[in-house]
Amino acid sequence: MVINKICVVGSGIMGRGIAQVAAMSGFAVKMQDVSEEILGKSLKTIEDNLQRGIDRGKVRPEEKRDAFARISCVVDLQDAGSDADLVIEAVPEELELKQAIFRQLDESCRSRTILATNTSSMSITEIGAATKRQDRTIGLHFFNPVHVMKLVEIVSGLETSEETYRLCEACCRQMGKETVKINELPGFVTTRINAMIGNEAFTMLQEGLGTPEDIDKALKLGLNHPMGPFEMVDLVGLDTRLKIMEYLHKTLGEKYRPAPLLVKYVKAGRLGRKVGRGVYDYTQKQS
Repeated sequence: MVINKICVVGSGIMGRGIAQVAAMSGFAVKMQDVSEEILGKSLKTIEDNLQRGIDRGKVRPEEKRDAFARISCVVDLQDAGSDADLVIEAVPEELELKQAIFRQLDESCRSRTILATNTSSMSITEIGAATKRQDRTIGLHFFNPVHVMKLVEIVSGLETSEETYRLCEACCRQMGKETVKINELPGFVTTRINAMIGNEAFTMLQEGLGTPEDIDKALKLGLNHPMGPFEMVDLVGLDTRLKIMEYLHKTLGEKYRPAPLLVKYVKAGRLGRKVGRGVYDYTQKQS
């Protein structure tokens, strides 16, 4: 089997990023979401990203044209994965939602189709248990922004076959990614460490240890992090980070309890860049 056709379920930040990189790498891509309006906005974002690549001399005009021609959009989930070799689910970090999608995909996809989840923390085995193809379920954890970040964590569940791993590794390499092989435990490698750093930063802010700007500056200049923890969480989304922390707290114990200030910010609707305000106020920065 060779992977030629990829379906991406969910066209948010991660889904459209995966679709863009896959199309740029020569794969035929179907991008699925719940409405034509959402898909239209995601396509516009992909087009804008590719145009910026052209403006910076990193993408040729014909590469943009060809990549865009490889992407089609569909609302119906059953139709989306019907002819795919690989389906990559990229919906919010909610176990029941992911299981429901995998259950539907298991019924509508061909028996050989591989079902992958872009989860950053959840059990591949538990998600795959909603299907009758646990040997062909796997985790492919891409990073934001997908077209810039080089890593994909490939996470095998209890029943994931070596063939499934090998095919997905080759697919990621074709996308220009470096891969690491991860044994399944909650949070994998990067999410566990990043969640701890971000949570501690919120605790520091809550204690009045420093301003968000100074805490971010300290980690960037003192520890050589490319982004500060508050810049990172605003990019990822505070609601997404909170769901991850709650899952890690439930599965790994007390040291992952979400910082109260993170919970408060989410309750206040300060979810990050996507709404204009998280730890930082982007409406003022843009004015």
